[in-house]
Amino acid sequence: MEFLSGIAGALVLALVLSSVLRTLVVPRGLYSVLVFRLWWLLRRALRLTTAPRGGYDAIDRKQTWLAPLMLIGMLVCWLTGALVGYGLLLHALSPLSWTTAFREAGSSLFTLGFASGARLKLSVLDFMAAATGPILIALQIAYLPTLYAAYNRRELEVTLLQARAGEPAWGPEILARQWLVDTETALPQLYRAWERLASDMGESHSTYPVLLTFRSPRPHRSWLVGLVAVMDAAALQLALDPRFAPPEARLVLRAGFTALRDIARALRIPFDADPSPQAPVRLSFAEFDTAAAMLQTAGFRSERSPKEAWPHFRGWRVNYEAIAYELCRRCDAVPALWTGPRDFPGAPIPPLRPMDRRPPAGRPELPPAEG
Repeated sequence: MEFLSGIAGALVLALVLSSVLRTLVVPRGLYSVLVFRLWWLLRRALRLTTAPRGGYDAIDRKQTWLAPLMLIGMLVCWLTGALVGYGLLLHALSPLSWTTAFREAGSSLFTLGFASGARLKLSVLDFMAAATGPILIALQIAYLPTLYAAYNRRELEVTLLQARAGEPAWGPEILARQWLVDTETALPQLYRAWERLASDMGESHSTYPVLLTFRSPRPHRSWLVGLVAVMDAAALQLALDPRFAPPEARLVLRAGFTALRDIARALRIPFDADPSPQAPVRLSFAEFDTAAAMLQTAGFRSERSPKEAWPHFRGWRVNYEAIAYELCRRCDAVPALWTGPRDFPGAPIPPLRPMDRRPPAGRPELPPAEG
């Protein structure tokens, strides 16, 4: 019995150490079973507390708590695992009873020192337990600034996108708004900013997947939806008007689907690394045709007809659609247009476009009257 207890204690400690190293220390999106099972459990628990007819806003309010619960839950799981592991080892290597062994393990792990024995051969184990608790807490504290720095970088660009794409973001809306207000020359700058952000998110969100649980401050904003919208806008421009599309459109598409693939590898989401341009996509041609007509109404002049442009757009979208849809589903992102289904019922939410406040044509705006 003592032998089995010792083996079980060593395995539990090895699992805890592996999870800590994979999550907090090693800078390479390594999969931790404990962390992802905790994510699945907490996400389901929060969904159960949501009213069935509450809609997306109710789900967003509940899922806002997922990130802090994940951070607290990881620390609790690691400390509990260390307590169980050291308690089993103390029971296996000494004549202590179960109760006394776990009492001494807790005393050492949390550096309380209220329970100790005069057994010299166990002093090394006690010292290891005493060091484990502070180290785990220190690593978790050092982990938080890195997370929030990446979160702030991400949300700054998502907030800036709101004026260009509306809430929630949608690729065709980005292009339509630029042509409606004659700011289409600013698109290359937008693509450059999101190319850099996509590379940043690919590195940070695959190294620290818990960032996927951090939601935007506003319910209809989402980094995932924003990235898909920018990539769709670039793909639309390249497909409909390839001669005048900026080269930055190709670069942001490449950076975007590379980032999504890095995150998918960290989450063990299967995907085709080299899809055929003729492979089917879930977005229908009818949806694409409707968006192209809306762009034409907004003043976007395309070189190709929607029917001619569709194979080119599909060839770009096949590189990222499947991963984007799966991540949007897992993260319960706002159900924007062209972002796939969710685990909760509800129709896609179109972006709201502000009213045109410009004066009628031929009637210049008067300057403000002097007081």
